[in-house]
Amino acid sequence: MFKNSVVAFVLALCPLVSWGAAATNQLEQFIRDVTSATGEFSQIRLTSAGQAEGATQSGTFSFERPGKFKWNVLKPYEQLTLSDGKQLYQYDPDLAQVIVRSVDESVGTSPAAILFGSGKLDESFGVMSRPDSDGLSWLRAEPRSPDAGFAHVDMGFRGNMPVRLLLLDSFGQTSRIDLKNIVTNPALAPDEFTFTPPDDVDVVNM
Repeated sequence: MFKNSVVAFVLALCPLVSWGAAATNQLEQFIRDVTSATGEFSQIRLTSAGQAEGATQSGTFSFERPGKFKWNVLKPYEQLTLSDGKQLYQYDPDLAQVIVRSVDESVGTSPAAILFGSGKLDESFGVMSRPDSDGLSWLRAEPRSPDAGFAHVDMGFRGNMPVRLLLLDSFGQTSRIDLKNIVTNPALAPDEFTFTPPDDVDVVNM
């Protein structure tokens, strides 16, 4: 189930009226000024008491607006989620399987659309400010669609950069995602968001 929470993230504001608060201003500036980025992430599931449990996942990410991104889990197992702007690929080497979906169907109402999308948030999300904590400015993004697969995602910002996300999924479980070493607007390789399924895997078109 924890593997599925990775997909729930890459597949993630009350109405969008409160742009005056610090966190929403930082999200607005991040979307406006950062057209591409690379970085590292770690992810852990939290108990109901907010304590970490299970293994920590870690890896790298990159994105280019609108809608191209790569979320590459490296430890403790490998799993790749990649969007080329048209198709979303979920590659699980352990299962020797690639699941292919339309980006419009899988990303539009996910938390990924908030950070990696075109910035038209009010069509799919409502946003509200949350109290500052842990030295971060927070907001909560809530999907307008009941089929989004998650209840909400809280985003913590520092210096106009997202550094922590708390995702409450449709199973009632919370995952904490920490982002670090973010490089904004880098020169990305032409094939950064290209994926060709290996010959020896099953390809499932959804």
